[in-house]
Amino acid sequence: MANSELRVFYGDAHNDLGEKIIKQLGLDAGKIKISRFAGGEIYVRLLENIRGDDCVIIQTCSANVNDDLMELFIVIDAMRRASAQSITAVIPHFGYARQDRKAASREPISARLVANLLETAGADRVVTVDLHSDQIQGFFNIPVDTLTSLPLFADYLKRKNLKDMVVVAPDTGRAKVAKKLADRLGADLAILHKVRAEHHKSAVTHVVGDVTGKTVIITDDMIDTAGTITSGVEALKKVGCNPDIYIVATHGLLSGPAVERMIAAKFKEVVVTDTFPIPKDKQFPGLKIISAAELLGEAVRRNFEHKSISSLFD
Repeated sequence: MANSELRVFYGDAHNDLGEKIIKQLGLDAGKIKISRFAGGEIYVRLLENIRGDDCVIIQTCSANVNDDLMELFIVIDAMRRASAQSITAVIPHFGYARQDRKAASREPISARLVANLLETAGADRVVTVDLHSDQIQGFFNIPVDTLTSLPLFADYLKRKNLKDMVVVAPDTGRAKVAKKLADRLGADLAILHKVRAEHHKSAVTHVVGDVTGKTVIITDDMIDTAGTITSGVEALKKVGCNPDIYIVATHGLLSGPAVERMIAAKFKEVVVTDTFPIPKDKQFPGLKIISAAELLGEAVRRNFEHKSISSLFD
């Protein structure tokens, strides 16, 4: 429609990020009421007319992932019933992304279930950042724009003028992304070989590549309990890397003992984005949070204007 407007709303999962994205777009936040009934059920009401408009709902998956997703489904349903022309779900951190296949018998594929629920609720498009695995895009029958935080990390690290850098992938599955970051930085590449016995438990057995005397930058899509990253540091130090080790990871979940482990590992710096809300009590010395709001805001703008998303990363 020629008179369609862009209307951007955000849920309760991460208000700060929602406000930053809307500021980046130069818009006013859409008016929405989100509350809880006494029994815990979620109530949503859009407080303005959106008929015929292109609507965006920003809702990341935080530590309260189940509530966040249910709230998102209900907002999308409200938008559909209010006759929105299109609905884009911006989910910076996509919950359940690690459950993307059956690793053992009688397990669910929860990422596929979430994809089905988003489509059933009425989403026309999904925008997210650094999915845990690329195959999740294939779970959808609607467009999925998977953004990457690599340019944010590359720009940040370039400003530090680090010498003799080597980008380290925490496992073979992350090697392709680590190579892209290494190319942006003009750095070498190394890979940690790890063995995972069960959920949240893994051990690094050896380092593939030369890291001796070099400044190590470990890259991953998320830091959950930090077990893999901290065990990797021990392996790297044994082969003589520079003791100043940097971590860059898109989603800083910092679950369970993660903060204690990160502090004990004595990283030079741990750099994450604000796709996942990190409370003040988990913001330890050496943690640097850079915002993905400009990246997400530009993706929303380009979708509305029917412009290329991939050219953002060229």
